[in-house]
Amino acid sequence: MINYLRGNVVRLIKNTGNRVTLILEVNQIGYEIQIPSRLGRQWEEDNTESAQVFTDQQIRDDAIVLYGFESAAERDLFRKLIAVNGVGSQMAIALIDTLGLRELVEGIVNENTQLLSKTPGVGKKTAERIALELKTKLAQWRTEAGLVSQGDESIVPKAEIREDIEMTLLALGYSETEIQQALSVISQDSLLAKNPNPEEWIRSAIAWLSQ
Repeated sequence: MINYLRGNVVRLIKNTGNRVTLILEVNQIGYEIQIPSRLGRQWEEDNTESAQVFTDQQIRDDAIVLYGFESAAERDLFRKLIAVNGVGSQMAIALIDTLGLRELVEGIVNENTQLLSKTPGVGKKTAERIALELKTKLAQWRTEAGLVSQGDESIVPKAEIREDIEMTLLALGYSETEIQQALSVISQDSLLAKNPNPEEWIRSAIAWLSQ
């Protein structure tokens, strides 16, 4: 099993279905690795020439496929997702790509099926199954993986107030992408993360979006 690869970024290939393939040269060998598209965009913006990717190898009847991730935690979450009945590699990549590591983990732990269903191809029943099977496992794992410290509250709005926040911001004309970016940033405020008042979240999001 290949744990990670470190080498030179030769090329990023954008395929159909929002898939991105990384060609990574390691010791004069070029590896084809499917990575989340958001990671590919980040490397393109940063003009990244060398990279380290944590990998998972899937052996199918017709091919051997390498999936690559920015961190070991992201790769481990991918493995947990594909262990859920009905969740394949492409759906797991899409979940990570759409929501990001921290937000996806918190969405599962908080059983926020509406959030999970924002991922293309993930319906309500699949979202419910993911939350049911992984909620308890990820509640402990997120601390072990260093995503939160012992005693910390959720880093994203809890499910019971998140819908109010998103609906209000949508009504104010912000796009879903802008809203998710804002929530991801302001959730790093430890005081706000513990605040159950949606109005405080909305004010903070608007302030960040207005910068």
